[in-house]
Amino acid sequence: MDFNLTEEQITFQNSVKNLADKYLKKDNLRRAHDPLFPKDIAKLFSNNGLMGITLPEKDGGQGGNLMDAVLAIEQVALICPRSADVIQAGSFGPIRTFAEYATDYQKEKYLKKLLNGEMVIGLGMTEPNAGSAVTDLTTKAVQDGNGFRVSGSKVFTSNSPDADIFLIYVRYHEGINGIGSVIMDTSMPGFSKGKSSKYTNGEEWCALYFDNVYIAEENVLLGPGGFKKQISGFNAERIGNSARSLALGEFAFNVAKEYALTREQFGKKICEFQGIQWKFSDMKIQIEAGRLLLYRAAINADRGFPSSKETSIAKAFCNKAGFEISNEAMQVMGGTGYSQESLVEYCFRKSRGWQIAGGSTEMMKNRIAEDIFERRFSQRPNE
Repeated sequence: MDFNLTEEQITFQNSVKNLADKYLKKDNLRRAHDPLFPKDIAKLFSNNGLMGITLPEKDGGQGGNLMDAVLAIEQVALICPRSADVIQAGSFGPIRTFAEYATDYQKEKYLKKLLNGEMVIGLGMTEPNAGSAVTDLTTKAVQDGNGFRVSGSKVFTSNSPDADIFLIYVRYHEGINGIGSVIMDTSMPGFSKGKSSKYTNGEEWCALYFDNVYIAEENVLLGPGGFKKQISGFNAERIGNSARSLALGEFAFNVAKEYALTREQFGKKICEFQGIQWKFSDMKIQIEAGRLLLYRAAINADRGFPSSKETSIAKAFCNKAGFEISNEAMQVMGGTGYSQESLVEYCFRKSRGWQIAGGSTEMMKNRIAEDIFERRFSQRPNE
């Protein structure tokens, strides 16, 4: 098996790195501590072909594949960790599901603005009593003429303070086949946001409330029976999640490496102490192993064989690796690494959340176990 990138991929990789070096390095610390979505970076990426990397050209995307998006995330994150979120938002998650199933009307109304960086989309899936058990969601869509009335709420919604539209999971009727999704504009009567709260990484979220919000027929994305279609997009979402997590770990590794080469204690560089050397060796092993798992998942998905097993393995490993590498890098740097004047502590805080978001580590292990034993293990009682 050839583990080397193609010439085309290397050229693309270098072009993204050069762009990041030129425009993103200077203010990377400021962006990390800004809770708002960096819309200016979205416009920069749009002007340079980095929004909609995985979307078809006919829809305004770049016509690339998941591996292209992974390479872009890596190169951006290694210069500006926060800006990698924009690559994710522009090629994975709700925008990818939207582009896959939206009507021509919906694409004309929303997609161009999303890809131009003029608009941000959020995903409303999690509810107070429906997290990992997403099929327990209770947000209802009740028929009203040709449209629907939506009532319910969502929590921990991506980019919720800044998003202009949301892809909202709703229940049309009981059972898994009763779940679908609608496109909700923040200007719709009955839609409201709660008070903003902060995650550990400093980013903000707010609860979303739907009080009999009218959704016209043209704003229905997936009707009853659409759940499996929209949840299948999470395999791709998890690849982007894994890429960011591992890349932030590598960012922290690089910063700590430079520190170890210059910091002196007891009359010599700290990189000369065996205890420090072993830390870096362990970190490097995690980076290399994680990248192989990540690339396997992305490449096989691009070949038409998206594997929930491979994406689950990549996510479980890369999420843990990114966090542990950031943690060790911070330990190497001591007070400097723990200070908010260093991006290492940001990578530590940011990477911790990915062990929860997009499918917790425990849920990934459940999926891996099902593949091992070739059977489904229900987490519900009496099933």
